[in-house]
Amino acid sequence: MRQCAIYGKGGIGKSTTTQNLVAALAEANQKVMIVGCDPKADSTRLILHSKAQTTVMHLAAEAGTVEDLELEDVLSVGYGDVKCVESGGPEPGVGCAGRGVITAINFLEEEGAYDEDLDFVFYDVLGDVVCGGFAMPIRENKAQEIYIVCSGEMMAMYAANNISKGIVKYANSGGVRLAGLICNSRNTDREDELIEALAARLGTHMIHFVPRDNMVQHAEIRRMTVIEYNPKCKQADEYRALAQKVMNNEKFVIPTPLTMDELEELLMEFGIMEEEDESIIGQKAEV
Repeated sequence: MRQCAIYGKGGIGKSTTTQNLVAALAEANQKVMIVGCDPKADSTRLILHSKAQTTVMHLAAEAGTVEDLELEDVLSVGYGDVKCVESGGPEPGVGCAGRGVITAINFLEEEGAYDEDLDFVFYDVLGDVVCGGFAMPIRENKAQEIYIVCSGEMMAMYAANNISKGIVKYANSGGVRLAGLICNSRNTDREDELIEALAARLGTHMIHFVPRDNMVQHAEIRRMTVIEYNPKCKQADEYRALAQKVMNNEKFVIPTPLTMDELEELLMEFGIMEEEDESIIGQKAEV
């Protein structure tokens, strides 16, 4: 069983990418479980065709304690027999949502959710937060493979570099490794070249370039993955290609994060910093 965590900048498309990847893996006869590690509980909605799965933390609050729950209470099965769990979190503004991740993973382990039949477990983790409970898949050696979803935008690359620093911190005390960058395209200039260059500097590889396609949004509106909604479209083949690369991936590294100066130099090399500056100047002129 391979345990993988998906990290990346907030809003970069981690949950969408994870679920489409998992759907492609399921189509390829892989047994998969998704553990949603975001209080929004949107890591499984496309697999389950639902608005949001009832979370471990919500059910524990209703029952009184997590010890009063059974595995079948929190685990649902969706498209391709994918097992789905959402950790959830406290009410907004109250407590630490990272505790939900810790509670959920510990509960799943104690209840035998990680059975021998599973080929993959994917943790879909909130934003680029690598502290507290959200770092648990890295810190506690729950996930050995870390995939970072990014794009050619400056802040997405900054987040990828920051997450790499978190991996380095725990790599020597466990088996956690960076498994690659997944570029979820935003159609920026020379985007594939830029992410390949960033990957090389980090000591890893761009495992796949996922082109931007409105088919993803069409499927999401219907609460479905592209694989299920339109299995013959070109975008479905992109996710199948990503799935094959993940299955065959053997490049797991301790990354070599860039300093802020080095990251800015890379962005300057590809003209990203100039584009950001021109955008800001243009916005000021409009005001």
